[in-house]
Amino acid sequence: MKFEVDTHTHTYASGHAYSTVIENAKSAHKHGLKLFCTTDHASSMPGAPHYWFFVNQKVLSRFLEGVGVIRGIEANILNAKGELDVHPHVYPNSDWVIASFHEPVYPPVDKATHTETLMNVIKSGNADALGHLGNPAFDFDFEKVITCARDHHVAIEINNSSLKGFSRQGSKERCYEIARMAKEVGAYITTGSDSHFCETIGQFAETATLLDAVGVPEEQVITSSARRFLDFLALRGREPIPEFSDF
Repeated sequence: MKFEVDTHTHTYASGHAYSTVIENAKSAHKHGLKLFCTTDHASSMPGAPHYWFFVNQKVLSRFLEGVGVIRGIEANILNAKGELDVHPHVYPNSDWVIASFHEPVYPPVDKATHTETLMNVIKSGNADALGHLGNPAFDFDFEKVITCARDHHVAIEINNSSLKGFSRQGSKERCYEIARMAKEVGAYITTGSDSHFCETIGQFAETATLLDAVGVPEEQVITSSARRFLDFLALRGREPIPEFSDF
């Protein structure tokens, strides 16, 4: 399977990444992407930028280096209520919100609590996707959460960094199980490189292997074409982005 969109990338603004948005755009172009989401960490993550950084994303050009820019954020899940650390002023200036567990913000609890938390995140309507769910530190009921995500049109991320073992050790087999469940219940899947350095943007060898092995239909993978991704945003209730009307 090929991919035209990378929905999870970071710049040095996240505090532990190493590239600029221009460098990321150049790499996205080099690797054949049509769109990429810039999704720096929200402010509760140590080293992350102030919320004004995200409010001001409106100044970003819609095309950099010939690649479309989706203005996004990787939000931290804060508590079992499913609350995210996204300031209300940020939502109107964002196209894409990933919600993720991060140990420095939400210490792992137990499977039942993680399941409740994720379902509350989904039902809140504030997240477009759930990030790097393969992390074994945050076990959850795959069927309950992924079925809930399907029902509320929230995408399930297959995170290429997790598959490569760069982070969240022990995620790989869980990612395969998550993809199998998503296929079974008909949930949408998104693919993110989770790049913290520009060279890995749009690099999805491990993700492609997983999706092909599991046999996930292309129409379930919103990153398989720019149009499919933009249609998913519309399904989520997002306003059309005029600059991308030709996709």
